[in-house]
Amino acid sequence: MAERRPNPWRRFLARPNTDPVKSVGIAALVAATCGLAVSVTAVVLRPIQQENRLAARAGQMTAMLEGVPGIAELLPRGGVETFVVDLAEGRISDTDPVDFDQDAAAADPARSTALPPAADLAAIGRRENESLVWMVREGDRPVLVILPVRGAGYQSTIRAYLALEGDLNTVAAFTVYDQAETPGLGSRVADPAFGAGWVGKRIADDSGIAIDITPGAQGPYEVEAISGASVTGYGAIDMVHFWMGPEGFGPFLENLREGTAWR
Repeated sequence: MAERRPNPWRRFLARPNTDPVKSVGIAALVAATCGLAVSVTAVVLRPIQQENRLAARAGQMTAMLEGVPGIAELLPRGGVETFVVDLAEGRISDTDPVDFDQDAAAADPARSTALPPAADLAAIGRRENESLVWMVREGDRPVLVILPVRGAGYQSTIRAYLALEGDLNTVAAFTVYDQAETPGLGSRVADPAFGAGWVGKRIADDSGIAIDITPGAQGPYEVEAISGASVTGYGAIDMVHFWMGPEGFGPFLENLREGTAWR
């Protein structure tokens, strides 16, 4: 009876530990195992992380709504409605908001638009073709419209909710829900005190979008600057100028005023 030859794996393990082939092979095996473990962990955790982010955003929006005068009386009647807006048309889309992933749309060339530098005030590069919006209505009349806005700060993308009163020009609330600006300086863009400085301010005058950021803000179109973080502050203002303008929610807000926002 012929002697059975050891399988390749046993022959490999039988090599001396000083054998370079064995050393390289073991290193490759460890790297492959670790890589597989990291990949599996990432896949498993991704839905949990996404759910946590959505829950955090929902909590921040709820906190923002609680600070808007008069909203507490309106919410039990109709609540907050979620819509998807076609930004080019400025009208409510047929897209189901439940299944709509706005971040994915912004990154997908088929569902987003490249912005020319002259129009890209928010420095985002591409703008999704559709966007989520939230509304509180009394009958058919919007009394609060919440818009997601984002733009480049000093060292990160600033993401915020901009809530407008029923005139669609007065700021009801402004809250930053995601940023990675310089701790203690630009990061104050997410402080409630900075958001409070937006409340009651007006976005546009008869000549166009006029809201600005300045130290010692006094006027109806002025927001108090962030001391020591001027780039972050201007980033916040620039993103509002962009999203309230013709490349952002401008056409939708105009149609909403005229009662033609629904197809």
